[in-house]
This record gives sequence, C-alpha cells and structure tokens, in this order.
Amino acid sequence: MPDSPSVSLAATVAKATRRLLPFLLLMYVLAFLDRANVGFAKKAFQADTGLSDAAYALGASIFFLGYALLEVPSNLIMHRVGGRIWMARIMVSWGLISAAMMFAHTETSFYVLRFLLGVAEAGFFPGVILYLTYWFPSADRGRAMGLFYFGAPLAFIVGSPLSGLLLDFQGLGGLQGWQWMFMVEGLLAAIVGVWAYFYLDNGPQDAGWLTADEKQVLLRAIRSEDRHKAAHGPAHLVTALRSGRVLHFALIYFLIQMSVYGVVFYLPTQVASLLGKKIGLEVGFVSAIPWVCALAATYWLPRRAAASARRRGYAAAILAVAGLGIAASVATTSPVLSLAALCCAAAGFIAVQPIFWTFPTDYLGGVAAAGGIALINSVGALGGFVAPNVRTWAEAAFASGAAGLYLLAATTVCGALLILVIGRTSPRPSVTAEPA
Repeated sequence: MPDSPSVSLAATVAKATRRLLPFLLLMYVLAFLDRANVGFAKKAFQADTGLSDAAYALGASIFFLGYALLEVPSNLIMHRVGGRIWMARIMVSWGLISAAMMFAHTETSFYVLRFLLGVAEAGFFPGVILYLTYWFPSADRGRAMGLFYFGAPLAFIVGSPLSGLLLDFQGLGGLQGWQWMFMVEGLLAAIVGVWAYFYLDNGPQDAGWLTADEKQVLLRAIRSEDRHKAAHGPAHLVTALRSGRVLHFALIYFLIQMSVYGVVFYLPTQVASLLGKKIGLEVGFVSAIPWVCALAATYWLPRRAAASARRRGYAAAILAVAGLGIAASVATTSPVLSLAALCCAAAGFIAVQPIFWTFPTDYLGGVAAAGGIALINSVGALGGFVAPNVRTWAEAAFASGAAGLYLLAATTVCGALLILVIGRTSPRPSVTAEPA
C-alpha cells in the first residue's frame, strides 16, 4: 500500500523525535547523574566516613557488577512486557536506592547500596537503545542516538553545578552536604519514573499522538528493516550471544567505558586540584566545561558520520582523540592546557558512542537485538568497574598520579584500533521498497 500523500516518513520520524527524545534525554541525564555523582561526594564522603581511596574506588565501581549481571534479563523482560512499564520500574527503583545513599556511613553500606543501584538501573541504557529501534529506521537512528547521548554531557553541565550547590548545604537540617546531594538527585529520578509510566508508549502501534497513516508509514519502515536483519544477522538469542561480531562490539564498548568512567569518577577531584580549590559550586561550574564541549561534539560528529560512508573511520578517529586527550591532561603542568585536554577527552568518548551503537543495531533485530544489545552493554559496564580499580592500582604500582590516566589513554587507543577492523555490515535495506 503506498504512503498517504499527506504523510511522509521523514515528517513522521521528526514528530516521533520531538515527542520521545526530550523525555528519554531527561531520563538519561538523571541516570548518568545518579551513577556518577559519587565523584562529587568523594572528598567530603571520605572525610566523614573514613573510606580509603581503594575502598572508594571499589564502591564507586561495584555499581557496574550489579548493572552487568542483570542487563540481559532486564532487556528480555522489556522486549516481552514493553518499554512503558519497565522503564518506569527501573527509574523509580534506582531513584529510591540512590536517595538511600544518604545513609551510607560505612564501607559495607556503601558497597551494598552501590551494588543495589546497579541492579536497579540494569537494563535502562540497553533498554533505551532497543526502544529506539522500535521507533526509528536505520537512516535516522544515528541522529536519534546522538540526541539521546546529549544526556551524559547535560548531566554534568546541569548536574555539576547542582551537585556542587547541594554539597554547599553542609549542616542544613542536620545533614551533610553529600547527604543532600544523594537525596535530592535520587528523588528527582523516582518522580520522573512515575511520569514515564503515563508518558511513554510501547511502540508506534500504541501511540495516540500518531495518526493512522503515520503509524502505518513508520511501522512499514521498521518492519522492512527487521526482515532484512533476520535475513542477514542472527535471528535467535543464543546465536546473537555467541556471535563473534557481537563479542567484538562488546570488547570495543568495554574499552570505551573504561575511558569514560576512569575519568568521570575523578574529574571533579582533578579539576579541584587544578584550581587549588575544594569541591563546591565553583569547581562544579568549571567541571561542566568539558561537558559543554562534549555536548557540541555529540551534536555535530554523529550527524557528519551518518552522512558519510566512513562511519568506522569517524568513530576510530574520535576515540583516538579521546585517548590522546586523557594522556595530555596529565602530561602538562598548565591548568588551562590540562582543562583543554580534558575537553578533548570528554568530547571524544561521549561523541563516539552514538556512532558506535549504529553498528550493532544495524546488525541485530528482534529478540537477538534485545539480548545482543544488552550483552554489549553488560560487557561495557564491566569496563566501568575495571577502570577506577585499574587506575588506582597503576597509580600505586608506579608511585605516580599520572600512571592511571596514561594506562586508560592506551586502552582507549586500542578501542579505536578495534573499531577500524569491524566487518562491513550488509547494505542497509530500503525502507520504502516493501509493502506493509
């Protein structure tokens, strides 16, 4: 059946973008903030609880063990029950646990709550990536993912000053500043989770804000691609989880996440050291600068890559720049040059990710996509666990505060090299050639 003369796929995709991406972006801002705000609490939290640097690194990273453990089951449940109820469940549970971090006064309670936070949030990120495949054809998915990835830099552009401000609430109401930070930011996530239940739809077929013709043109495009993926990629869950290409994707994402969290958990402390200040509102504003650069890069670079036939080259170059930025941030004694290098690092390891995700989502469909995407993200989450501990080990082993970042820079460049050898995907299907 031909498209309605008054309805085009481009206009329908634009309508879906306006409806879904701002809300998904808000969810991701809160997700990233609640997993990474422990970096702002580091000094005050350690001072109040007596945690050592090693204990802090383990507690910060143990989040990713719980997160990785349940990624695949969570995504399979979402594939079965739909994104609406499952996304709401994830957000409410992680928000309440994040708020409960205000009661973490011992090593044990810190470890337990960070682990439970990972369990609660498991499935959110791969769930959103899967959710976008229900709404956006391949040609538009890279741009949609680029917009979604605004969440990470926005979490720090908005969240860095917010976290710094809340830390300055020291003593208000008998609470420490870090307690205010965990409570306020966690409860915000829980509130948005309740909102998600009423706002999201499971797919185009359930969207009351789309006309019948708009639903038809969008579903036809998505189903055409699903048939193509079934013919050229793994059709079953077990096949996807054993696929060499999927494991290759997972290793790349592991190295990307090592670079992200090896920097993120320590960025406020690094900036405070550059400024010679304690972590508070001023450090929060300066810490936001690299994320402004990441926001601009995430807007521009995925669009350039999507319009190019050389996505692998773009992605590899961007990640290599991130690695060089990580190394340069400690290779110079100039605070200005060090901050500029951190800007390059943040821009690179955030902007590369929406481009990266176009590779597995072009290859996987159906239940294979649900499991494969979750597996890739699970292995990536382990990178978030490994990075802080490896960084702490390297600094102690080489008696150098720079050794950890040099090691992370090297692993980031290895990730760039692995991107270059990704096998070429099959040609993308025409989204208008097949009947509904």
